[in-house]
Amino acid sequence: MTTRPVAVPAAEVPAQPPPGGFPPDLLQKLAGRTRRRLGEVFGLGNFGVNLTRLAPGAASSLRHAHARQDEFIYILAGTPTLVTDAGDTLLAPGMCAGFPAGGGDAHTLVNRGAEDVLYLEIGDRTRGDTVSYPDDDLTAAQGDDGVWRYARKDGTPL
Repeated sequence: MTTRPVAVPAAEVPAQPPPGGFPPDLLQKLAGRTRRRLGEVFGLGNFGVNLTRLAPGAASSLRHAHARQDEFIYILAGTPTLVTDAGDTLLAPGMCAGFPAGGGDAHTLVNRGAEDVLYLEIGDRTRGDTVSYPDDDLTAAQGDDGVWRYARKDGTPL
């Protein structure tokens, strides 16, 4: 049986490395993002919880939409811009947003301010998810093993 901590300082959880298999030309768009996988520390399997920091000019992700996994964000500090198919929405501490699976509304957070943005992101871990990236030449599919595999929109694997 694995021994897990009862509680930890969130800021001391090691930062997650950049996503494996992600194309280098698109990986640069994630520079300035630091993600700490809080749920992993406690062995959470049904949903993930990340503490994410965006430096000025950084983005949370490529603008994307999940087919099978819900996502939720809660802003702790800073004023990120939420970019969705509906346009730009300025967020502030205490605000939250949710993105239901299969909704098709692609989203990302961009820090256009001068201060760091800090937020919680929570998402379920439904297997067999696919992700569309309308602004970039990329698709993602999660295998039965839980590993994400990336390809170009024409199907060329990366």
